[in-house]
Amino acid sequence: MKRLPPRPHVPDRPLDAVTSIKVKLATLIVGAVSVTVFVFWFGIRILHLWPSLAGIIAAAVALLLVSRLARGMTSPVREMAAAAQAMAKGDYDQRVTATSHDEVGRLAVAFNQMAAELAATDRVRRDLVANVSHELRTPLTALQATLENLVDGVAIADPATLATMLRQVERLGRLVTQLLDLSRLEAGTVPLDRHAFAVEPVLAHAVREQELNDPGVAIEMSVDDPGLAADGDPERVHQVVANLLENAVRHSPRGGSVQVRARRSADTVTIEVLDDGPGIAAVDAERVFERFYRADTARASSDGGAGLGLAIARWIVDLHGGEIHPEPRDPHGCRMVVTLPGATPLFRPIQEVSR
Repeated sequence: MKRLPPRPHVPDRPLDAVTSIKVKLATLIVGAVSVTVFVFWFGIRILHLWPSLAGIIAAAVALLLVSRLARGMTSPVREMAAAAQAMAKGDYDQRVTATSHDEVGRLAVAFNQMAAELAATDRVRRDLVANVSHELRTPLTALQATLENLVDGVAIADPATLATMLRQVERLGRLVTQLLDLSRLEAGTVPLDRHAFAVEPVLAHAVREQELNDPGVAIEMSVDDPGLAADGDPERVHQVVANLLENAVRHSPRGGSVQVRARRSADTVTIEVLDDGPGIAAVDAERVFERFYRADTARASSDGGAGLGLAIARWIVDLHGGEIHPEPRDPHGCRMVVTLPGATPLFRPIQEVSR
């Protein structure tokens, strides 16, 4: 795809330094009138031409001047029109030359920003389609192969085979649910039911769920104050903790342990999830929150991780006005830290998370 060639600044746009389109038009009119009068006077007084001939020459010179100046004023508009036509056909690499300082120049800058955002959105869309197709194809292929073996009599419908098929169906269900959650969060269609809630019951519920799903990794929970409270939507905070726990357990060795901690820090509540896995490299600290990104591609794929849990967690934390980031753990492992707005301490839990 070919971009529009940049135009030279001085020859084609002599009025770029002017900061107002009104001043440019006034300059154009005054210049045209002045040149016309001067050429007409010069032709009659100095060259002794007939008035009609002097008028024709003066008009021609004025038209050349106006054409020259107007071309520089309107060239950004022509470039934007050509770029818009190319973008309508899918070429989002188009950019226009933004050298003037008036309203047209500012419009050209805004046009380039819009084109860059559209290009980024188009790349995200293509990546999303490719990643979703890949994630769906893996369990579907496994299901198809197993069902074909059952139909052909190569395999029998024993409990082990049915359990394998169930795991693939569950993986498909998790992926679809995560995609729906992420699309709703990005569209802003998920309202938060914010109020003061006890943190300990939310963490306990998420821990119990994860222990039922994967009992191979021990999970330890500690809350520095039984009345610790946060300001937010307890259902969504539960989703954040559940995603972090699932991610921590997935990357922890069998027989390892995961720790969940909560404490008050000034006017905020800090929730930490610590694991014994390989940790997150510094270069991946931000990218792990991108959709479908995997710091450990081979392991995540084999264990069924789609790379959406941390992306959803960040969206929810951002909606609460909080922060989430990974930290290294000595000697190995990862500490995922979530900071949420705090609330007045509660002496007893005021709400249990309902599922």
